Amino acid sequence: MTHRPFKVLGIQQIAIGGLDKMRLQKLWVDMLGLPVTGTYKSDRENVDEDICTLGAGPFKVEVDLMQPLDPDKKPAVHQTPLNHVGLWIDDLPKAVEWLSANGVRFAPGGIRRGASGFDICFVHPKGSEEAPIGGEGVLIELVQAPPEVVKAFALLERDR
Repeated sequence: MTHRPFKVLGIQQIAIGGLDKMRLQKLWVDMLGLPVTGTYKSDRENVDEDICTLGAGPFKVEVDLMQPLDPDKKPAVHQTPLNHVGLWIDDLPKAVEWLSANGVRFAPGGIRRGASGFDICFVHPKGSEEAPIGGEGVLIELVQAPPEVVKAFALLERDR
């Protein structure tokens, strides 16, 4: 295996889906106290989501509460398989190139702009014959970290 030309910096998000995001808000907003800091709707992604946050600054983590625009359409964001974790990546194009070359399977759609405005792509929850490495049942979103997040994690690593 060749040298990995990218770093996973930290957790960018946790995404949780249900048929009714108001029920999700009952726990995450009303009970746990996370603020809703944004919303996102996409017909293409079949999602209506509230973006909550915990933490601050470059170490802030999103908690996305998702409901489908149409529960009968795909992607089915309200079903458990589309719950996912998002990871900050310092160089997303290099990561995708290297991971693909080393047998990682990606979900359809390639690199594209995500709900929070960052470039994203998804590691498929299951490997395939052509690309045998997947998330072993977990959907994983890779998110291009903006420069200030890359810098903050580099300073954190340096100070350890």
